[in-house]
Amino acid sequence: MKKLTTAAAILFLIATIGSGQAPKGTPGQTKRYLYISTPDAAQEIYKAGLPGILVFDIDDGHKFVRRIPVPEFKEGLRGFTPNLKTHSAFFSLTSHRVGSFDLESEKMIWDKVFEAGADRSAVTPDGKKIYIPTGYWYLGEDGGMLVANAANGDVIKRVKVGPAAHNSLVSLDGRFLYLGSQTTFTVYDAKDEKVIRQFKDVGERAIFPFTVDSKNRYAYICLGNNVGFDMLDLETGKVVTRIYASKEKIPHRTHGAALTPDETELWITDQLGQKLFIYDSTKVPPVPKAEVTGLSIKGHGWVTFSLDGKYAYTHTPEVIDAKTRQIVATLKDENGLPVSGSKYFEVHMRDGKVVEMGSEFGVGRKK
Repeated sequence: MKKLTTAAAILFLIATIGSGQAPKGTPGQTKRYLYISTPDAAQEIYKAGLPGILVFDIDDGHKFVRRIPVPEFKEGLRGFTPNLKTHSAFFSLTSHRVGSFDLESEKMIWDKVFEAGADRSAVTPDGKKIYIPTGYWYLGEDGGMLVANAANGDVIKRVKVGPAAHNSLVSLDGRFLYLGSQTTFTVYDAKDEKVIRQFKDVGERAIFPFTVDSKNRYAYICLGNNVGFDMLDLETGKVVTRIYASKEKIPHRTHGAALTPDETELWITDQLGQKLFIYDSTKVPPVPKAEVTGLSIKGHGWVTFSLDGKYAYTHTPEVIDAKTRQIVATLKDENGLPVSGSKYFEVHMRDGKVVEMGSEFGVGRKK
């Protein structure tokens, strides 16, 4: 490979980091992209390049498109939550900083530091409220979440639930807020943050990642001591079952659970074993169905799907065909280096405008 001249190198850098506006494509054409934030506060395997967002073209073999520089991301992301109404991404950083980044103008809307902490946040579908967990590291009994105005970050109130408030998720219909804190899973009314139901002593030693179906009937909670999950009935308030991924327990945590959009399958990660376990989620309780092996790295653990359910994304650089279970692409940056992380989502663009967005959580989307 020929060495680039200084001028050529500058032109290449400009081309790859973008022009300060969303990719437009052919007029009238809808383009599907995967947006991955970097660096990942929980998984520092990929460290190359400027902090920001890497954009990949889903319909062109997940090829690298551009890098959007976001200097504020240098601290490392704990959460990356999209909102279609405001065409923005809400991010939370290790330093307790939370902010909103406009994906159309590619400019920062606001960012603030919250003394209470800032773990993986959630935003209501109408883009009005953001919920900010105080963090898995905060073990005070007054742990919980901050409720803030999503337009400017002003705190509305603080909701206490207990130690180690970690992952949060608002249901697709906007009715419920789900929050995991140590071994308690809490369901809130998203209108007023009143507790609807609590599940105690789930997830073994902590509440790790979880997912829910589109009807808000079942939640699947990753286990903290073994590879597996708890299945909760959100209507009856009962734990349906605890399922381990194999007859011989795999004694390390599970950090990733996702339903396929059609809700026929539940996928969970075994990040240390470098594989994924797949269950038939049409059955209660779910039954083992298949496995995906050969993932290239161990890492943090995560899994979600493209909106059409065709592709599965994990914490590794591999893109998986959800039907064949085969690896069909490897995410690589502008320098050809494999890209990995656990904070990402799908974005559909038309004429420079965001027209659809996925989620970093692999939630059920059955209509």
